Parts: sequence; structure tokens; C-alpha cells
Amino acid sequence: MSRLAEFRAAEKALQEQLAQLESLKNDAGLKKEIEFEEKLLGLMKHYDKGLRDIIAILEPGKSSGKLTSKAAAPAPKQRRARVVKVYENPHTGELIETKGGNHRGLKAWKQEHGAATVDSWLRT
Repeated sequence: MSRLAEFRAAEKALQEQLAQLESLKNDAGLKKEIEFEEKLLGLMKHYDKGLRDIIAILEPGKSSGKLTSKAAAPAPKQRRARVVKVYENPHTGELIETKGGNHRGLKAWKQEHGAATVDSWLRT
């Protein structure tokens, strides 16, 4: 796109945004919202209150959990540690120690001998 075409497109977009701004300035609903916001901010400043105080007044039950500091929130629950399982191959005497079933040697044994058979090799 040439620079002239870019300029024309930007100019057109600017004109559209200016027209939208003018229509918003004449909107009665927007004027009421702006007036409400100004009055609310004035009251908050007059009574030395913040947004959290206003929310606590309007929704006393909900404000306690959402807007509190992170230090006051309970610590996330820790997962318990996985137990080490030891499998012994009776044919070779080889041992495999694992905390999960994603061990390469254990998978090979299960493919060769079957999952039920390998599960029976679990030492307690």
C-alpha cells in the first residue's frame, strides 16, 4: 500500500472515530454515568473511603475473599509424595524402582510379559 493510501485510510478512520466520539458526547446515558462517577468519587474523597470499602458495603459477603491480599489467602494444598514401588523380574533378578508407571524398563516388561504379570512382581 502506498503512503498516500495509508494516509487516506488513517484520515478516514480518524473521521469515523471523531463522529463516534461526538455521538457518545450527546448520549444521555453516558452523561448520567459520568455524573454518577464524579459524585461517587467526590463522596469517597469526602469520607476518606476507597473502592474496597465501597464493595464491602455493597456486597459484605463477597468482598472478603476476592480483594484481600495474597498473604491472607490460605496456602495451596500440597500433594502427598508418591511412594517408590520396586518391581523384581523373577526371570532375570533385575530390580526397577519407580514412583510412577512411566518407567522405560517397566513399560518394556509390561509389553513383553503383560501388565497383570508385571504387576504381580511388585515387592512389598
